[in-house]
Amino acid sequence: MRMSSIKMTVAAVAGTIMFSSGISFADQSFTDTKSGQALKIDPGLFNTEQSKKFLSTGENPYNGNAEAIASGKKHYQSYSCAQCHGAQAQGQTASGLTGPKYNHSKTASDKGMFEIIWAGTNGGMSGKGKGVMDPTNASNGLSPDETLRLMAWIRSQSAGK
Repeated sequence: MRMSSIKMTVAAVAGTIMFSSGISFADQSFTDTKSGQALKIDPGLFNTEQSKKFLSTGENPYNGNAEAIASGKKHYQSYSCAQCHGAQAQGQTASGLTGPKYNHSKTASDKGMFEIIWAGTNGGMSGKGKGVMDPTNASNGLSPDETLRLMAWIRSQSAGK
């Protein structure tokens, strides 16, 4: 079955996002790291099984996945993350992104790292999420799935440290 032929109906019921396919996800609440306000992300952007799982659990299912890590490295390079965070996410003009000791405690959790990448920070990092990176073009920026892949690459740089 082609994804374009699947019709999903979304209904919010008691804090749960329900898709007509019968899959439901606990409503993960995201916080805008700049304002502290609720971060609104179109649930329709969570359109892969992995991004839906993240929406449900707040955990990145791509961590440790070699194909996702390779893809995430390309996103890291394409969005010029290395300009500030260094080629291996070790830090350069901006803080390093790798653990086990994180410069920003929020980046220790997948949900927190997602919020930072999606919405940006008050420290100068612009948001990279669709509709945030370029408010005049909602298709410009990273999708939730691409963000998770980028995060998996960052996490892979922490391995063994």
